[in-house]
Amino acid sequence: MTEFTEIPVLSLGARSDAELASAFREAYGTTGFGYISEHGVPQTLIDAMFDAARQFHAMPMDKKMAVAVNKTHRGYIPINTSTDVNSTLADVTKPNQSASFMMMREDATEDPAVYLSGPNQWPDLDGFRPVLEAYAQAMTRLGRRLMRIALLAAEVRDHSIMDAFDTPTIWLRLLHYPPQPERSPDDLYGSAPHTDFGCLTLLAQDQVGGLQVRTPAGHWVDAPYKAGTLVVNVGDMLHRMSNGRLLSTPHRVINRSGRERHSIPFFFDPHVNTQIAPLPGTGEAQFAPIRFADFLRAELEAAYEVHQQERDEVNST
Repeated sequence: MTEFTEIPVLSLGARSDAELASAFREAYGTTGFGYISEHGVPQTLIDAMFDAARQFHAMPMDKKMAVAVNKTHRGYIPINTSTDVNSTLADVTKPNQSASFMMMREDATEDPAVYLSGPNQWPDLDGFRPVLEAYAQAMTRLGRRLMRIALLAAEVRDHSIMDAFDTPTIWLRLLHYPPQPERSPDDLYGSAPHTDFGCLTLLAQDQVGGLQVRTPAGHWVDAPYKAGTLVVNVGDMLHRMSNGRLLSTPHRVINRSGRERHSIPFFFDPHVNTQIAPLPGTGEAQFAPIRFADFLRAELEAAYEVHQQERDEVNST
């Protein structure tokens, strides 16, 4: 991994697949993060998402708790209920200073054979669901395009893994970070240092700032708002699929702006039953195969109270 001082910008405009793959390889083989411009998601839709997020987080607590996050990881996640205890990047003992609403793929029913399957929970908020569903559809289309570019960038020979994204695992999260006191402890984070555990993260953020990306030397580089762009980064599963060629880079959020911060990450991942392993063309395998659902279960049970409670209930029966 190469030391860097700023986050690269990639345009998805009128460029060939080969040109895009080369630019993707350069950015995500050295930094793991990039600003994506000319991405095709209408700014009006992004603006509508931020309006929906602000309206949701401004609701009374009892209204938000009516859709409290459940065992399928859908709904409202209050502040101080998730802690990145699995982080190898910091000694995390305090919960993240953020609240969020989580939407995932809309399944008619919960399937016991598919971890985290089920219908979404929707708050009593006019116009909220249609905006989120429209945004999720747009981001899913963009996620598929970026995954195809990523496979080309990693020089993967067999692209049949894209079948796993026909019914993808998607996570649309409306994050709200209250301002942290200027004299708050150094180990109190809006989001503690971590790597994302999926394939691709596509982030819309407001102008408040606070996102930082860690360099190989351990420095933290700001990733501020840039008009007309989305911040896109590679997660642990795509790092494994590419056999380490594409980097899953540590990042964190510290909101000492004195203002509220809103961000909207969209996580685009394969079906949970997908076996994750280095793909053909990426060289001698550096990672053992893992089942995505097993990895997810371990991560969620470590970090979230609702999943810890479910695990304890299962173990007690």
